[in-house]
Amino acid sequence: MKRRSFTRLALASGAVAATGFGMMKPAEAGTSALRNIVLVHGAYADGSSWSEVIPRLQACGLSVTSAQNPLTSLADDVAAVRRILDLQTGPTLLVGHSWAGTVICESGTHPQVAALGFVSARGPDAGEDYGALAGQFPTPPASAGVVRQGGFAWLGEEAFLHDFANGVDRNRARVLYAVQGRIADSLFASRTTVAAWRSRPTSYLVTSQDRTTAPELQRFVARRMGARTTEIAAGHLSMISHPVDVTNFILEAARRGAPK
Repeated sequence: MKRRSFTRLALASGAVAATGFGMMKPAEAGTSALRNIVLVHGAYADGSSWSEVIPRLQACGLSVTSAQNPLTSLADDVAAVRRILDLQTGPTLLVGHSWAGTVICESGTHPQVAALGFVSARGPDAGEDYGALAGQFPTPPASAGVVRQGGFAWLGEEAFLHDFANGVDRNRARVLYAVQGRIADSLFASRTTVAAWRSRPTSYLVTSQDRTTAPELQRFVARRMGARTTEIAAGHLSMISHPVDVTNFILEAARRGAPK
């Protein structure tokens, strides 16, 4: 069983060195920190959801790639991520947001993946009916705003702005709404064949003001994984509303995940 630890980001601030972005640098966290980061976006989003985090990681000298998931099936998303992983030149931290937690559970056994990071993310076990698990926790408000048509689903504007993007500047949220990824209507029913968190060092970022994925579910998943857990007072799109916090979470996960 992996050792589990928990911290709130504010309590970890002593480990965070000030830089131009207010973040620790991998060199300060240890020279063995992973230098390759692959970011995976969730449903109702695209790779631009990481746009506030990417330049901060790059400023720390990391090689960063944001995958573009088609959101048409779990197999299609996993294939897209594995293509990116094939291009990595060394041990890699694989980070998934929201739905992408399922994607990295399946793709995270790739030989280049040294560690995993989950941001407000799903974390199914192999073969698990994750919808049934989620049904044991409070239903998040965003669920009421799902629109379905022609075999695809998306969030209506009110649900997107008020629930999915709570805490995000309104004008920025409208841009994200305009580019949101439509998902296959059956996407969330997919089941993984493996759970990469069982064989990789794992970190989890819980967002306590989340209106899309219940914080109670996030905490349960993190505990079950035995993940090193950090919690911040943010909504679902913390990468946009709290990019420094998310960047520091990733940098710490990269430090912890480096081969010893």
